[in-house]
Amino acid sequence: MKQKTEVTRRGLMAAAGAISLPLLGWAKRTSRLKFGFTSYQWGKQWDIAALIKVCTEIQATGLELRVEMQSAHGVELALDAAQRRAVKRQFSGSPVRLLGLATGERFDYVDPAKNRASIEKAKQYLQLCHDIGGLGIRVFPNDFHKEVPREQTIDQIAGGVREVARTAKGLGLKVRLENHGSAGELVSLAQVLKQVPDKNVVVKLNCDARDAAGGEFEEHFNLVKDRLGDTMHMKDLHAQDFPFQLQTDLLIDAGWSGWCMPELERPPAMEARVEGLKEQRRIWAQLIENSLKRT
Repeated sequence: MKQKTEVTRRGLMAAAGAISLPLLGWAKRTSRLKFGFTSYQWGKQWDIAALIKVCTEIQATGLELRVEMQSAHGVELALDAAQRRAVKRQFSGSPVRLLGLATGERFDYVDPAKNRASIEKAKQYLQLCHDIGGLGIRVFPNDFHKEVPREQTIDQIAGGVREVARTAKGLGLKVRLENHGSAGELVSLAQVLKQVPDKNVVVKLNCDARDAAGGEFEEHFNLVKDRLGDTMHMKDLHAQDFPFQLQTDLLIDAGWSGWCMPELERPPAMEARVEGLKEQRRIWAQLIENSLKRT
């Protein structure tokens, strides 16, 4: 009888990360990057069991769930205590780590009531994330507004993030401030972070082409390098408007050990999605290989 091979998280991690190649004949450059997945649009129609199955097949060792999109995974604030425990059990018995929740909460609203509501909702998502065994939540900065001075918006975003961070700290979670929106360019995020000393507040890179304009991506990356979080979103790796190779080089040189998650638009037919994700993983692996071969 043929023995069944057990798929474990450790086995997937070994396949997905910790790659090294000789450097200059005497030292080794090592990659600690890991491959993950965010449900967003390509995974919107998969329930938790299907998401775990797909992640296992594409060797994605971590999964982020996008909330408030009527996704099939059903992980939303309305879940009761028993349902939250059930979600946690599904991941605890799998090779896939639940990285947390991608929320749409943002702290730039001109209307103070809307801003307050977003802060309070982010706290509710932190509790949900804690209950299901996640590591943190994604929030947005998000935009500058013509009727509000930029410095005021920076101050407001920082204030909202600090408040949410206090709740997150009590739950042992991270607040991932995404590189998103006009107030989310890396230069602006660096200004926000100067007012947010909380170490559980981290930057979630988002492969924003605006940060690479004028060939200044490395300079902008270095502004936030010391506050990078444990996850990042990747756009379609076929795109030509973002320096994916340079970013990979910088992440490897920084010793970053987080999850790189494809966040793709315009999902193809269901039967083509897994192969599409495998193709993204192949390109990602090639970027790492190229980086490790540098002299």
